[in-house]
Amino acid sequence: ILMVWLRRTTHYLFIIVVAVNSTLLTINAGDYIFYTDWAWTSFVVFSISQSTMLVVGAIYYMLFTGVPGTATYYATIMTIYTWVAKGAWFALGYPYDFVVTPVWIPSAMLLDLTYWATRRNKHAAIIIGGTLVGLSLPIFNMINLLLVRDPLEMAFKYPRPTLPPYMTPIEPQVGKFYNSPVALGSGAAAVLSVPIAALGAKLNTWTYRWMAA
Repeated sequence: ILMVWLRRTTHYLFIIVVAVNSTLLTINAGDYIFYTDWAWTSFVVFSISQSTMLVVGAIYYMLFTGVPGTATYYATIMTIYTWVAKGAWFALGYPYDFVVTPVWIPSAMLLDLTYWATRRNKHAAIIIGGTLVGLSLPIFNMINLLLVRDPLEMAFKYPRPTLPPYMTPIEPQVGKFYNSPVALGSGAAAVLSVPIAALGAKLNTWTYRWMAA
């Protein structure tokens, strides 16, 4: 009876695991309001990690239900989880925008629209939808980042005692590594989101087979 129950609820367990992991990833990779020598590098890494984490769970959940709109629902779950987790920072005396919440929902909407517009074509969702998620998420998140009150002031006002010396906030070195973190982040994320979307679709197939065993 226990195994039957586990098999039937595998997809729910997977959704919870991915959503929780995305929340942790946001907090660990998401302190990119610190303008350091590594600011643009951090943004590119963040863009890739968030795009792939979103697309693997969103496409899994969407293909499982077969209903366009499910990816957006999944992104909403991720957003709510993250806001709740950020309450821990708030309780420590930091301002609530100390860690910028990534904008997942518009990118998930593009994935849903692709699935809907192609009449529920799984392969189109993987290739076109995955590409759109990777391209759009860094753009939305840079807009999100630009709306935060002075990041440099925030970094100095709330120093992280656990930061190593080379990560202490200094004046931003824009263009030290490359001139456009959004372009690099979007390009890399668009390429990587497609195979990760395919993995999410394959996980869905494996789950069905395991449940039917």
